[in-house]
Order: sequence, then structure tokens, then C-alpha cells
Amino acid sequence: MSATTRPPADQPSCPLAESGERLLPNELRAWMVLLAATGGVEQRMRTAVKETLGVSHDEFLILCLLAERPRTGLRMTQVADLLGRPKTRLTYQIACLQRAGLVNRRSVCGDKRGVEVALTDKARELLRETSALLAGTVRQALADSMGSEQRAALCALVPDATLPDGS
Repeated sequence: MSATTRPPADQPSCPLAESGERLLPNELRAWMVLLAATGGVEQRMRTAVKETLGVSHDEFLILCLLAERPRTGLRMTQVADLLGRPKTRLTYQIACLQRAGLVNRRSVCGDKRGVEVALTDKARELLRETSALLAGTVRQALADSMGSEQRAALCALVPDATLPDGS
């Protein structure tokens, strides 16, 4: 492996890949690269989100999901489905966000069991103020966690992707 194709110092190289023997198809290799890269991003984001917004990473994901929706919000069941989270865990996270003044909950008209959740103006302003910084954290974490071999594997899976180094 040459110096230009070395993974970052904290990223172990893959002995199987170095030997030239490929057991997995490119799509599975790329998927594993993507999982490793997103794991690194998530670790950095946990810290950045806590310091910047004062919420957990999972709560941040809820805020981001709601930020991309109309002001009317989403049903709790939709949020749980879209994030792949258990409804009981989501109820706790929404309660934390509500106590922080970042979301509102209300009953859905005509459905006494339905609950809808939406961002508050405070949350919208906070996201406006911090989103560029957090996006930079994502870009830097991806750039730091992906060497040229990993970028090539990911590009093979998503040929039209533009990665943090511009490739």
C-alpha cells in the first residue's frame, strides 16, 4: 500500500484487501466502508451536537427530521418509522425536547390517540444558527475517516457522489 492510498492513522487497513483477494462484491465492501465512515461522523457529531445545541445525537436527528417538514409537524408514529426508533424511546426523547422548548406536541384532530410534534420557533432559530458549523463537522469527519481506498469503494457504489475532498 503506497503512502497515498494509506487509510488515516486511526483507520486500520484491511489485510484481505491488501492481499488482492476479494471475497465480497464491491457493493458489500462499499456498504462496510459507508458504515465505518458514518460511525466516525456520528462519534464526532455526538460531541458537537451536545456542545452546540445541548441535546443528544438522537434528539438532534429528530430536530433535523422535523426541520425538513412543514411547520405542521409529523405524527409521532411517522417520526419513529422514519428514524427506525422504538415509539417508547421516541416518547422520552420528544419529552426532553419539549422541556427544552424545542418542540411542541399536540393531539391530532379527529384521532384521540394521534400525537403530532413540530419544531418551535426557538428550535428553528437554533438550527439556523448552528447548522453550518455542524455541517462542517460532518464534512471534516468524513474527510478524516476516509482514505482514497474507502472513497473509491464508496464512489463505486454511488458514482455521482461528491465526497469531502472533491472527488
